[in-house]
Amino acid sequence: MPELARQQYNNRYTEYTYPRQGIYHTPRRTQTAAQPLHIRHKANRKKIERNYFIHRIVSIAVVALLGFSVLPYGFNKVTRFMLNPTPYKEVKADFHQILFPTSNYIANHWFLGERYLQGAEAKKPQMTSLKEGSKLTGLENQLKNLASMYPSIHPSVYVWDYETGNYADVNADEIFPTASIIKLPVLVQLFRSIEKNQLTIYDEMPLTEYYRTEGSGSLQFKAANSKYSIDTLARMMITESDNSATNMLMAKLGSMTDINSGIREWGLKHTYVQTWLPDLGGTNHSTARDMATILYNIDNPNFLSTSSREKIFDYMGHVHNNRLIAAGLPSGATFLHKTGDIGKMLGDAGIVYAPNGKKYIVVIFAHRPHNSPLGKEFIVKASEIIYNNMVY
Repeated sequence: MPELARQQYNNRYTEYTYPRQGIYHTPRRTQTAAQPLHIRHKANRKKIERNYFIHRIVSIAVVALLGFSVLPYGFNKVTRFMLNPTPYKEVKADFHQILFPTSNYIANHWFLGERYLQGAEAKKPQMTSLKEGSKLTGLENQLKNLASMYPSIHPSVYVWDYETGNYADVNADEIFPTASIIKLPVLVQLFRSIEKNQLTIYDEMPLTEYYRTEGSGSLQFKAANSKYSIDTLARMMITESDNSATNMLMAKLGSMTDINSGIREWGLKHTYVQTWLPDLGGTNHSTARDMATILYNIDNPNFLSTSSREKIFDYMGHVHNNRLIAAGLPSGATFLHKTGDIGKMLGDAGIVYAPNGKKYIVVIFAHRPHNSPLGKEFIVKASEIIYNNMVY
């Protein structure tokens, strides 16, 4: 290296004398150059990140302004100009749909003429939660061993003892298609509405083609415009699992939106009605634990009146289908329940009253190959195991 260049290189950080002050100072450029490289990079990175954050906030604000004011205004003006004088000249941007784009098809609440998605009430639910005691581990193991013998069946089981609160849980919080078991919350919401004087069991509805549907129940074969009382429709919905009667009652209550709104107010998170019956696709869903909670609260005087409970239990005590849980019970036992049956799911949910006074809730869902008889076989055997563990 040439001597002059070497001297300049060595003198980069030397101190210089400023005569006016009479002291030594390191030039500002020398201080900056003396800083470690990673510190300078870190400071620059923070500055860039701060500027990026500010730019991002400004960009979001501008886009929001365009999205909620300028674009809808322009849409209204453009469509009115382009489509006039067609019948669609009054087409306008729907601000509610902009804010709640899915409200038309997943809403569960209706307020002031608008649909909303409402979460389950957690602070003050109208239903009382089941107070669980000890887990019945032995019963759970027996049910799991039974399930292992049916590899094509995926079960969900929940059992709860009224006296002790002891319970058994096999996939009880897993969401399953409910099939016709969804008619239980429809029935409960019906009597909640009756207690609010929104309708009576003596009110009548005509059977129109709009409500007539296939599947279970005899109402589909009745004469058009024949009238039926709410009491008759509710009884047919439960005892015959009548789909046409169910659709009529849901419409009377305010469609599926009213049912779902009630379910959320009860405090249930996983029970949902989104399809008119018959729900062959299995889109109406729940969990075994949710259904057990509904069954428990039918007998809750803080939730339903005595007269409502008696009516509901009367319907549930005359269900025609006794080939599932009921088939696994001895002759002296009483079973108040509701069944469900679609191709991929078979289920039963109810309250067992044993001759010795023992009382327990049992819910069994069985996901199966389409219409497989193994689903029924599993439920009957599971019912036998549960009864022997709960009663003896």
